[in-house]
Order: sequence, then structure tokens, then C-alpha cells
Amino acid sequence: MRYFIELSYNGATFHGWQIQPDVISVQESIEKALSVLLRKPQSIVGAGRTDAGVHAKFMVAHFESDVDFETEQLKFKLNSFLPESIAIYNIYNVKNEAHARFDAMARAYEYRVVTEKNPFETKSTHLVKQPLDVKKMNLAAKRMLAYTNFKCFSKSKTDVKTYNCDLFYAFWEQENDCLVFKISANRFLRNMVRAIVGTLLEIGSGKLELEDIDRIIRSENRGEAGYSVPAKGLYLTEVLYPESIRL
Repeated sequence: MRYFIELSYNGATFHGWQIQPDVISVQESIEKALSVLLRKPQSIVGAGRTDAGVHAKFMVAHFESDVDFETEQLKFKLNSFLPESIAIYNIYNVKNEAHARFDAMARAYEYRVVTEKNPFETKSTHLVKQPLDVKKMNLAAKRMLAYTNFKCFSKSKTDVKTYNCDLFYAFWEQENDCLVFKISANRFLRNMVRAIVGTLLEIGSGKLELEDIDRIIRSENRGEAGYSVPAKGLYLTEVLYPESIRL
């Protein structure tokens, strides 16, 4: 049978989601725990591949197993077995053809910025020291919704068939001491959100003009866009699926 796992993790201690040689990843940690608890080698497939240092408030993965187990009990055992930086929230049956990556209809991220030094936020936010024009940043974010080709924000030498993404929303809002950028799309390119945030911050600080966002996107050139902000402020927050995948 095929199962979906809903989880979250603090990415600070992991070298990203995907298994890689000689480093610790989220995927490997969960696979090892599942293999021990189910007493059979287990592999999982995630909804996406977060980079080293990126966090997930909500991530989904799937696995297959012919072992008979009670999902709530397995959830409890996994949470006891896994490190404190990974939490399992739900395990449930899905149709055998359901796929955590390919069936996802939308994903959402947020990026957290602070404008004053805060010792409790240093490992989970990006500090920007210069004043920011948030209104201008939101106007630039709104302009992005008119486009679909985001090659200018993609990491170089990325092997993809298309650079097209359908953005559903993109905006900044204040949450207590943090300035948070929120964005949702049907898919994201490698490094896309971090490059978008860096570009918008350069607009907000006056290094770029509002109108530059159109020029940058039309250029399809990564060199025209702004810097890539650090991974520590980025969080995967949502992955949406059709109800039809559930049993």
C-alpha cells in the first residue's frame, strides 16, 4: 500500500532534503527510521527538494509498504525515533498511483526578514540593515504575476524542460518583528524564491527601481536579477493535492 507522510523540519542541521553521500539529509533520516521500525528497507519520495539550510513547516512524502501497521502508532514511534529537528504530523493511505511530487497542484513558501538585530532570530531569518520601502516591494511582487517565464531567477545550469511557472500570489506582510514574503505557484525553479527575495530587497532598498522587475524578467538572464538571500530564512509552508488521491 502507498502512504503519505505529512511532516516539518528545521533544516539548519541538514544538507537539504535529498540523500547525498557523506552528509546528513532529511530524506535519509526518515528512511533509516522507517526501515528500522518496519523491519524492511524503505524509501520515500518527497514533494520537492529543499536546499541545505532551508526549513519546512509543511512537507509531504510518500512510501510504499506491505507491512501491516497502525498509522497513529507508527507516527508516534517515528517521532520518538527521529531527531528533534523533524516532526511527523500525519500518515494516511492514498491510492497506489498517488505521487507526492507529481500530484502536487501548488506549493507555497515564505521568506522571513528582520530589520533589527535579534539574537533569537539569527538562525531562522535574514537580517537587512538598510531601510526598506515595503510598498514598492509589494508593487514589484504584484508585477511578477503577469509573467510565467522565470528563467532569470533560476539557478544556472539547471536541467529543466521549461522555466514556466504559474504564480498564484506573491506579497510581503509584517508579522510581529518579521517582514515576511509569501509566494505560491504550481512549481518552483531551483533557487527561485531566494533570487526573487534578493531582487525585491534590492528594489526596496533603492538599489533597483520598481520598473527594473519587468526588465529583469524579460531578460531571462540570472545575472540581471538580484542576489540570492541565505537559505536560513526560507520555509516551505504548504503543498496542495487533489482530494481524489485519498482512499
